[in-house]
Amino acid sequence: MIKFSDIKIGDYLKAEYEGKMWEGEVVELNGDEKQVCVQTEVQEFWFETDHLYPIELSDEALLKLNFKKQVNEDGSVKYMKDAFRIVTPVAGDFSKMEVWYREDRRHNPDVRYVHQLQNIHLAMTKVHLTSEPV
Repeated sequence: MIKFSDIKIGDYLKAEYEGKMWEGEVVELNGDEKQVCVQTEVQEFWFETDHLYPIELSDEALLKLNFKKQVNEDGSVKYMKDAFRIVTPVAGDFSKMEVWYREDRRHNPDVRYVHQLQNIHLAMTKVHLTSEPV
């Protein structure tokens, strides 16, 4: 489950309906009733937050967001999208990372899920992170 206050329009989440999980994008928020409208591959649908789940931050998730991947000689991995960078000291381990955009650097931010990365990207760049290529 995700806290309503952590969700922003444009975030990618998983939504559960009748036991089936759908990945989708948040397209609208209803703050009065704490409901979230998610556009899935099938349709837009309103969900309560107890039916929303985060997407784990992973190599696959970053590549879906159109990051370019660079494996370094020391075993670290750098992910790049425009001027935004993520470096993990060990491939596949996102528990420790450095994130930066121009002169703004963040060491080990609390980012374990895609929507958290999108929100940090928004705070740093003032542009929402999407899967669109740059």
